[in-house]
Amino acid sequence: MASRRRMLLKVIILGDSGVGKTSLMNQYVNRKFSNQYKATIGADFLTKEVQFEDRLFTLQIWDTAGQERFQSLGVAFYHGADCCVLVYDVNVMKSFDNLNNWREEFLIQASPSDPENFPFVVLGNKTDVDGGNSRVVSEKKAKAWCASKGNIPYFETSAKEGFNVEAAFECIAKNALKNEPQEEEHH
Repeated sequence: MASRRRMLLKVIILGDSGVGKTSLMNQYVNRKFSNQYKATIGADFLTKEVQFEDRLFTLQIWDTAGQERFQSLGVAFYHGADCCVLVYDVNVMKSFDNLNNWREEFLIQASPSDPENFPFVVLGNKTDVDGGNSRVVSEKKAKAWCASKGNIPYFETSAKEGFNVEAAFECIAKNALKNEPQEEEHH
């Protein structure tokens, strides 16, 4: 009898304030986009059922306040994460420059057992803004950064248009899954 046990995959989304973390999450889980910007206070999560290779998983996506005071969320928030998503806004250089800090911060707080191989996914969001004319971070630059950090998967997304959001989260779920300790399948 194959176990129908449902697995919970914990995904944490990090990045500067206003880069679209909440919008990405809402677009993926609810397929909705709101122009109303509302800062996330503390942390919030949404869950989505994901089917993958005949198994059902619950993706628990944690969204954080992007303020610099996020450290106060403490270790519990980061604990047990299976994948960390780093988001920046392709139109704001500082949000890209800060990816490194977010990544370091995550590794310090979550202290994963194998930091070298912990799954990160990077999303360059807001590609729709101004038809792409106000863009300051090139895809090439972002990919180079991801490559230098151990080939982190990279996606360009538009939470507003829903562009690439589904594909990005599919990759996130797969990577989170790889990180889960494999259990022997009893048949």
